[in-house]
Amino acid sequence: MDPILPIVAFSLLLGAIIAFLFFKSYLGKRQSEVRSITDPDPSSISDPKKKLSSHTHSKKPHSKPHSSDKDQNKRHHPLDLNTLKGHGDAVTGICFSPDGRNLATACADGIVRVFKLEDASSKSFKFFRINLPAGGHPTAVAYSDDTSSIVVATHTLSGSTLYMYGEEKPKTSENKPQTKLPLPEIKWENHKVHDKKAIITMFATKASYGSADGSTIIASCSEGTDISLWHGKTGKSVGHVDTNQLKNNMAAISPNGRFIAAAAFTADVKVWEIVYAKDGSAKEVSSVMQLKGHKSAVTWLCFTPNSEQIITASKDGTLRIWNINVRYHLDEDPKTLKVFPIPLHDSAGTTLHYDRLSISPDGKLLAATHGSTLQWLCVETGKVLDTAEKAHDDDIACISWAPKAIPSGNEQVLVLASASADKKVKLWASPSLLPSS
Repeated sequence: MDPILPIVAFSLLLGAIIAFLFFKSYLGKRQSEVRSITDPDPSSISDPKKKLSSHTHSKKPHSKPHSSDKDQNKRHHPLDLNTLKGHGDAVTGICFSPDGRNLATACADGIVRVFKLEDASSKSFKFFRINLPAGGHPTAVAYSDDTSSIVVATHTLSGSTLYMYGEEKPKTSENKPQTKLPLPEIKWENHKVHDKKAIITMFATKASYGSADGSTIIASCSEGTDISLWHGKTGKSVGHVDTNQLKNNMAAISPNGRFIAAAAFTADVKVWEIVYAKDGSAKEVSSVMQLKGHKSAVTWLCFTPNSEQIITASKDGTLRIWNINVRYHLDEDPKTLKVFPIPLHDSAGTTLHYDRLSISPDGKLLAATHGSTLQWLCVETGKVLDTAEKAHDDDIACISWAPKAIPSGNEQVLVLASASADKKVKLWASPSLLPSS
């Protein structure tokens, strides 16, 4: 017998055994993998109810965010009174009427809406629409002499235009009072103002300082470096200044019509005075003072109701309150009365700056925004009274206090309005002067 044959037979037998063991191990692993994919919990195979409950439980984490989001939307901030809906695009400007009972909103859909605020907490509001001339995008809105006179700033490729809409007083008779008000019509218009630059802010006030005759003066501020003054009733230009700085952030006029102040991408704030003639008309506008003290660009400012102070917010992380009731003609400089750190920080602890400011008509509350965050501060102490971290679904574009308390249910409350690119305008009640915990 050939001695090689037993060696070959042994090798074949050994190879077969090794191959059998390998395939047995592979098939065992494969079966285990298939089982783990079809049912992660082997104990649930013997009990269909357990299997069903296992799949039901696995779906819960996916449904929770939806239900919590819905619940979150139902939860309103305690100061959130109402939301004015119906805008077709971003809301770019808001303004209360002098009596606080109407709120005009300028929307990028080319429509100005005027809401009747008979009750700030009402479930629905009456409003009428002003359809602007085609092609113009409204950027700001302000009331002129009364509740039926509205000035709108629009912008096109050819430049900015100001329109003043007014309406005749409704005619009434003894038998049939007229219930439907006539729609506003254009009373005056000025085209290609501010060269081809857009108007970014517009403020109006009844001039009462000195020999002023009580006429409404409107200050429009362009995205460039110029600021213009207009007579509210006639639309005539009554003054023009150039900040001679890089670019305007905004400009405001004091409540008594005496001063104009501009925040313009620098740390200093320039202030001008409107000089009125004996007949009550605006005669000239002259530069009178500068507010120096901030270390970085001033983003926004507002006058106090008595027109004697200015509050400024800066990228240096501070708020400043300035006394401008000085004898500047005797070279007295405006003085810083108070400096407050801005009480708003990002996740890394860095101080943020405010984008917008608005002071309440009683001068006690300061509303301030950063992005979609809205805060209320005590003017006296600088302390935070309340915060709405996501007041809107997008950045807040403008805020404004009603000039007087208005009805909300059975109360009369000071109301703040805020507008955003989220197509909404919100009404907020004023907080308590005791800081939130």
